[in-house]
Amino acid sequence: MVAKIIEKEIEALEEKKAKPFQKFLLIVLIPLLIVITIGLTIATVSGVNIFEKATSYSEKIPIVGSLAQKENAASMKTIEKNVDDLQNQLKDRNQEITQLQEKLDNKDADLQKAKLDNSQLQQDLKNINDAQKESKRSLKDIVSTYETMSPKKSAPIIAKMTDTEALKILTRIKPEVLAAIMENMDPTQAARFTELMTNTK
Repeated sequence: MVAKIIEKEIEALEEKKAKPFQKFLLIVLIPLLIVITIGLTIATVSGVNIFEKATSYSEKIPIVGSLAQKENAASMKTIEKNVDDLQNQLKDRNQEITQLQEKLDNKDADLQKAKLDNSQLQQDLKNINDAQKESKRSLKDIVSTYETMSPKKSAPIIAKMTDTEALKILTRIKPEVLAAIMENMDPTQAARFTELMTNTK
């Protein structure tokens, strides 16, 4: 029985303790939250940013304002440092791009020069080949001319030529015509040309 009485008294005390907190919730906190919610809704609908206003008003309050200014100053320094770092990185990248572009331009110029040199060499080679063909054709014409001439007339002409020119013709003349020309040459010259022809073969 005493235990029941003690339990009832404890419950009564707990109810008394809970009632002031419940009263505070019902009378102060819940209506305050409702008013704040309605105020935020009205401000949002009317286009006012409450958080910006709160920040601007907090700067006017001495202690809160100085804290906000310190935070702003620190964040501004950090932002400025980051911007400077990014600008330096951008300058470095631009310099690298410029250097790479110059290298690329130089490579292109070298490639164009190599193509021109190659084209010039191809043309020179073609000209040399054409000249050699023309020279062979001219030499063939000369040889056939000497083959049609009488050996009596061609022998003195060949004898007056340089050894190189005479050898070019004599080595290409048909053997029977060559024999007739050698018969009509001075024996010393005929022997010299024979020796030269033997050494070239």
